[in-house]
Amino acid sequence: MSSSTYHITTLLEKMGDTDKDFRYMALTDLMGELQKESLSLDSDTEEKICERLLVLLADKNGEVQNLAVKCLGPLVGKVKGNRVENIVDVLGNNMLSQNEQLRGISTMGLMMVISELHSSPLAAPVSRRICSKLTAALTFPKLEVQIQLECLDIMSEVLHKFGSLVQSQHDKVQQALLPLLSNNRVAVRKRSSVAIGYLVQNISNALFEDLIKHVMDHLINPNKFLQSYITCINVISRHAGHRFGDKLKVIVPKVAEFAHSAGDNDDLRESAMQVLESCVLWCPGEMQEFTSQIVDMSLEYISYDPNYNYDSEEDFEDDYLDDDDDYSDDEDMSWKVRRSCAKCLSAIVQARPELLCDIYTRVSPVLISRFKEREKTVRMDIFNTYSSILRQTANSTHALVPDDEMMDITPLTQLASQVELIVSGIEKQLYDKNEKSRQSCFALLGELVTVLPGCLAPYIDTLLPAIHKSLSAKGANCYIKISSLVFLRTLLQHHKPEIFQSTLSETLSCVIGAVQDTFYKVISEALLVSEQLVFVIRPPNSSNSNVSELSIAIFNATLYRLKEADLDQEVKERAITCMGHLLANMADLLQSQLTIALPLFLDRLRNEITRLTTVKALSVIAKSSLNVDLQLILGDAFPLLGTFLRKTNRALKLSTLELLENILIKYSSCITLGMVTDLLSELPRLISESDTHVSQLALIIVCRLSETMPQSMDKILEGVLPAALTLIRSPLLQGSVLNTMTVFFCSLVRSGNPSLTFVELVQHLTNPVYNPSPATQPANSPLSVHKQAFYSTSSCVSALALNCATETEYQAVITQLLDNLRGTDMSCSVRLFGLLTLGGIGKHRDLSEHADLQDVIMTSFNSPTEEVKSAASYALGNVSVGNLNLYLPMILSEIKNNPKRQYLLLHSLKEIITSMSDEEDNVNLLKTYVPDMWNLLVQYMESSEEGSRKIVAACLGKLMLIDHETCLPKLLSFITSPNPHVRSTVVTAVKYTVKEEPQTIDPMLRQYIGQFFSLLKDEDVHVRRMALVTLNSTAHNKPLLIRDHMDSILPDLYKETTIKLKREVEMGPFKYPVDDALDNRKAAFECMYTVLQHCMDRVNIFQFLDHIEIGLKDVPDIKMLTYLMVLRLVHINPTAITLKLESILDPLRDTFQSKLKDICPIGQEMEKVVELKRSAMRAVVALSKISDIEKHPTFIDFMKKMRANKETDQLLEQELLANQGGYDDMVFSADH
Repeated sequence: MSSSTYHITTLLEKMGDTDKDFRYMALTDLMGELQKESLSLDSDTEEKICERLLVLLADKNGEVQNLAVKCLGPLVGKVKGNRVENIVDVLGNNMLSQNEQLRGISTMGLMMVISELHSSPLAAPVSRRICSKLTAALTFPKLEVQIQLECLDIMSEVLHKFGSLVQSQHDKVQQALLPLLSNNRVAVRKRSSVAIGYLVQNISNALFEDLIKHVMDHLINPNKFLQSYITCINVISRHAGHRFGDKLKVIVPKVAEFAHSAGDNDDLRESAMQVLESCVLWCPGEMQEFTSQIVDMSLEYISYDPNYNYDSEEDFEDDYLDDDDDYSDDEDMSWKVRRSCAKCLSAIVQARPELLCDIYTRVSPVLISRFKEREKTVRMDIFNTYSSILRQTANSTHALVPDDEMMDITPLTQLASQVELIVSGIEKQLYDKNEKSRQSCFALLGELVTVLPGCLAPYIDTLLPAIHKSLSAKGANCYIKISSLVFLRTLLQHHKPEIFQSTLSETLSCVIGAVQDTFYKVISEALLVSEQLVFVIRPPNSSNSNVSELSIAIFNATLYRLKEADLDQEVKERAITCMGHLLANMADLLQSQLTIALPLFLDRLRNEITRLTTVKALSVIAKSSLNVDLQLILGDAFPLLGTFLRKTNRALKLSTLELLENILIKYSSCITLGMVTDLLSELPRLISESDTHVSQLALIIVCRLSETMPQSMDKILEGVLPAALTLIRSPLLQGSVLNTMTVFFCSLVRSGNPSLTFVELVQHLTNPVYNPSPATQPANSPLSVHKQAFYSTSSCVSALALNCATETEYQAVITQLLDNLRGTDMSCSVRLFGLLTLGGIGKHRDLSEHADLQDVIMTSFNSPTEEVKSAASYALGNVSVGNLNLYLPMILSEIKNNPKRQYLLLHSLKEIITSMSDEEDNVNLLKTYVPDMWNLLVQYMESSEEGSRKIVAACLGKLMLIDHETCLPKLLSFITSPNPHVRSTVVTAVKYTVKEEPQTIDPMLRQYIGQFFSLLKDEDVHVRRMALVTLNSTAHNKPLLIRDHMDSILPDLYKETTIKLKREVEMGPFKYPVDDALDNRKAAFECMYTVLQHCMDRVNIFQFLDHIEIGLKDVPDIKMLTYLMVLRLVHINPTAITLKLESILDPLRDTFQSKLKDICPIGQEMEKVVELKRSAMRAVVALSKISDIEKHPTFIDFMKKMRANKETDQLLEQELLANQGGYDDMVFSADH
């Protein structure tokens, strides 16, 4: 016998002792033994423990009983299945006992057993046994009510946790539960409904139909239990809404009828409205035809308060504001009706965001009028409903900011017109003694000002006193303080500082009081408000010096928190940030305080936890226009900052580089060579293609050093220059990083260091082009460097020649480039570089003095290398910008007369138009040539070459920006052309006309844009594709142009998601499938994703989801787009996603189960398949964030199968790790 078995045998003897204290202590020790994972029991010991514990359940001492029942939990996992079944049998029999105390203990025991079964292999047989016992008890003819209630509680728990494991019992359970809906006891009826709700999640379709038929029979032939059956409908719709939709055409009219005819029965009316709310949430598609009727009912009954007179202002003041308690009447249940109506309206707002305009017209005024609601709970629900309207407005119209010329009736404009009503309706509630009510008021107003910045400016004098009162009231709890501070910060952020000046002292006093609070959350929020107040007290660029008292008050309050070492991390960081902004904005008023604050920053800089925040704060101070004197800490700070550049923390590196730049700009006179020596040794390793952004910031610092500290040039040339010369050959170098690189090289020449002249630097840059080596030449490439490196090098050489060279050096560069192009033995790399460099120079300086320049460039059009011909086209276009009158007529003539060079010459023309469209003087010069260019370009709209047509479209689109009044009507006339090439060019040109910035063409384009998008109906597949691409661009850059046309555009867009034009192509002995409509479908789904982001308020979400379902079953590229849309919709409309969950999960499951050959055509990479599965898993993880998704049986089953597969389980763990803390662990637990 093992020691543990011997010990347990001893405990069993004590558990039979006559002394209750011995029994209790023995049970305590037994609990400790059972909780040991290593415990193993033999059969005889198992039997003895079970028998003894079951006997002690009937012990006379209550404490012994309670401890015995607690031991059952860990015991279940230690004994064999037959023992557990025996325990269940005994507990089930005890539940029928006349001994009330024994029944209660047995109920607790069964609950304990059920809670321990979730991860046990015994779950299925034991849960079926419990279910059988309970079913038998519930069908017993004269069962006591209390026993019925306890059985129903346990039944609900079993069905909730193991409903799918007791399918064989579902029929009997349903037969036992349905009669209880007509029980004379209300509690029995309610608990029966709860159990039925859990049951319907897993029952078969046949049983579900029987259940609905039974309930419907009682709705059609109502009796005194009508309310119970309506409640049951409500529960069913909440737990199985996805199976309920086809029954609504019968149920909803009956429920609405009961709501209208309820008379004084408020409970019945409440239940009816709850059913309608549930149906709207879980079956929004099927409820569309009833939405208007439900809105009318909700608006009617949300004001239903027959026992209270709101018209009496005096009564309202007395009863509502002065009394500690709201008006109450124990028999008045009308508040339940009003609450259910508010929730029903909230459900409509969530489920039907496309109805926002109608909601603002019909619902919003009524809700505002109900802000005076006397019942606290109802009032808060009304506030929450209005907040949901504001949130949907933010989601649906975040990209819609109408300007004066393009004013539109949008939810934003409707909301703006109702702001006065909102403030008027909420004003009195801001002083309510109920703090939760005030919190709701502040939250609503915060949502309002976030959606509509600046809208509360006229009412600041009304709102601020309420905030002051909430912050300064004696005994106010921390939550109302936090709510007040959050709202105050939102007000300060979204309004001009001038409007707060009249009450600034009082506001600051309240905020400082909050900074001195004892609760860290209040302190943290108060510091954020203090930071905003800094800019209110003294707005940026203001020189007001009459605020010294206020600045010192903020300084002292912040300093107190900054000095404390044992504060919460969040408070530390916010104190540092607040002090940084304070010194940056008011240092001239705090000169004597600088010697106190700056050393504290140095201390925080040495602390690993606070150094990143401190670096950011010091950067703010260094950028200040007040030129804050940082000499006190620079000597010690510089070495620390140099060490930060070695850290792996990228955010710290970026912030440190930004701070160093600001210091070098403002405090270069204080910097010595010794201070930057370590820094210069760290910078070269930061300049690499592994992180181009860090490289850019490092180069900027080097530029600053070369300008302000010439003595550092030797170090720069030794370490930084080689790194820069390596980076310039990178294919990743472009954009702003390339611009910084050109500035860096120019700064080297301007420094005048004799070790590096202009000529030497140009030689360093061009050496890889002229003298390629294995170290610099890409493998298997005929070119000496990467293609992008030619553009990078030519940009740098062009900038050097234009900005740093003497006239002699400049002419020498031009001469050498031309000589290289004239030579017949020069490599393609040399020619390519020469053309690009000439183009870069000619764009900014007239090169017409070189007589043969034009011929040299035009000769390069005959090169056998495509890269050289493209560079020649680029060069000709840019050189023409330098002398438009000379070169543009020639280019237009060549396009007409030289068809072989037409494509390249069109590229040159595009370069001219693009380069000269940015400056007004150039636009005016180019405008004189618009008629000639337009007439020439339209001749090539019929070109059979798609590349030429794209260039023509780009040119036409940009010409419309220059002269839209003439060009736009002309372009419109080509829509009806019989040639599909012309029509595709027309609609593509519009894409180049629509820019994100406001343009003078916008009002006119908005008038005609619907005609352009009529080409979505075009018979030619290519024309439709171009129309889709243009629609996508328009929806992204300027959605306001197409909002009024969405009703006609969306059907055509949806149609493209379904069209497939498949054919087979023979390649030798093989046949490959080809889908000519695939590109159109990709473009359509890309467009849907953009519409989802920018025009969601004009979209019917259910039609949209129908086509997402189609995309989920399409090719990998389209699947990935639909996964992104699912991610977005989880945030915008989770209810709609839940409704369609089954149809979304099925194709996701197929993706995870598919093999490589099923997903990817031959020739595609394995990485693409892996990324597809990752994208699918990201969608799954996002779905898990939907509220109550863990209760959805389909999702639970889906996750079990994901966990059962090793590959998908590993992928799921990776995504959970990447999104750590953001998802529901219960949903993803392996044994859920």
